[in-house]
Amino acid sequence: MKRLLLISIALFGFSYLYGNDDVVEVERKAPNILFLFADDQRSSTLNNPEIIKPHLEQLLKKGVFFSNAHIMGADNGAVCAPSRAMLITSKRLSSLKPGGFEISSDHVLLGETLQNAGYDTYGIGKWHNTRSEFNRNFNGGEAIFMGGMHDHWNVPLFHYKDDAVYKNSRPHIEDFFNTNKIDSLPGDYTYSGKHSTEIFADAAIDYLNQKHEKPFFLYVSFMSPHDPRTTPKEILDKYDASKLSLPPNFKEKHPFDNGELIIRDEQLAATPRVPEEVKEHIKDYYSMITHLDENIGRILETLEKNGLSKNTIIVFAADNGLAMGQHGLMGKQNLYQHSVNVPLIISGKGIPKGEIRSSFCYLTDLFPTLCELTETTVPQNLDGKSLVPAIKDDTKIRNALYFQYKDVQSAIRKDNYKLIKYDVKGQQTIQLFDLEKDPWELNNLAESLPEVVSSLLKEFEKWDADYGLSSRKN
Repeated sequence: MKRLLLISIALFGFSYLYGNDDVVEVERKAPNILFLFADDQRSSTLNNPEIIKPHLEQLLKKGVFFSNAHIMGADNGAVCAPSRAMLITSKRLSSLKPGGFEISSDHVLLGETLQNAGYDTYGIGKWHNTRSEFNRNFNGGEAIFMGGMHDHWNVPLFHYKDDAVYKNSRPHIEDFFNTNKIDSLPGDYTYSGKHSTEIFADAAIDYLNQKHEKPFFLYVSFMSPHDPRTTPKEILDKYDASKLSLPPNFKEKHPFDNGELIIRDEQLAATPRVPEEVKEHIKDYYSMITHLDENIGRILETLEKNGLSKNTIIVFAADNGLAMGQHGLMGKQNLYQHSVNVPLIISGKGIPKGEIRSSFCYLTDLFPTLCELTETTVPQNLDGKSLVPAIKDDTKIRNALYFQYKDVQSAIRKDNYKLIKYDVKGQQTIQLFDLEKDPWELNNLAESLPEVVSSLLKEFEKWDADYGLSSRKN
């Protein structure tokens, strides 16, 4: 009996006192995890003084900010699908099934791993991968949106399904004026007229207000600031587009064909780009981040109120960035810093406060990192690397970062140099930037530094043959 009890203690990470066969919990050793995940929010928004974001600024003060966190890229225009798949599997882009929507059954998942370690794993919000895999990653959830984007005020939502079958189930008559034919719409329910960010925050608050016998992994995946960019009027009114700055790398059009200039995202504003129109887009983008920040504040307040904050690891990240006028682009289908450099803050028990880490990393590294921070056994064959050494003292995790977008763009970053190669319609274009001196990627040094270009191209080609998208073709 006592041996069985000790196994139970180890599983859930509790510390107990014994006396007269009574068991009293005195401390929960296994930390909870609160994972806050934004959609399309680039890293530079965290240090942008024009954006109202007091709660994210508090997170920066309370944790470690990884200034060089990135995604690896994508093999399709829906960048967030492979990004999210890489996050929860810790597998590189070429290891995913094409598109990143369907997750291979032999890829172990982050939530699945934590469940095996005794965690309650609870999913809220956007899930842009195969519906059947949701239950493998989470043993509970609510306000689940299965898809990539939607009207924020009328999001089709699912309750958690024990049988993992999430099918369209809302009766709907499309042409009610002329027929009584009933069709089905996605989801089980909607909160018509209520913004997605508020819905997901409310669901997280409801979960945090419950009693938790186990440590939990609460994953709150927002749809903001992804378009259609819209917020309550009182939030939008905080900004005046005419007073907002255009980024230093704003251009009316991209200087050459990057292979993805006519995708949907690039059609959201006129080409050539008009400064006043782009500022309106920036206003909407910033207002969504402010609205997101406000609701993150509500979640963090609930965590504190319930006495959970001292034993909870908090992660804030995003699935990719967004151009919003930079380099003449609007979308995320590129390999510039504004689209591949993502926010990453980790805070909580044992994490340094108010510090910045420059170590190169990917979102894929969060899986083994959270395992190590929670003393969970790290599964074999993950491609990610634990960031715990970098959290402690900015230890270098990687010597270089590699990026790919479809078969038209590829890039490598090593030290302060970043090389981007474009192969479009038989035409090759090379860009070389010194990010230390030129963080906005304005000055192409390719012609003046041919030896650096040659060295980086050789290094990328070797990596590509071994681990890149080219390796998937072999």
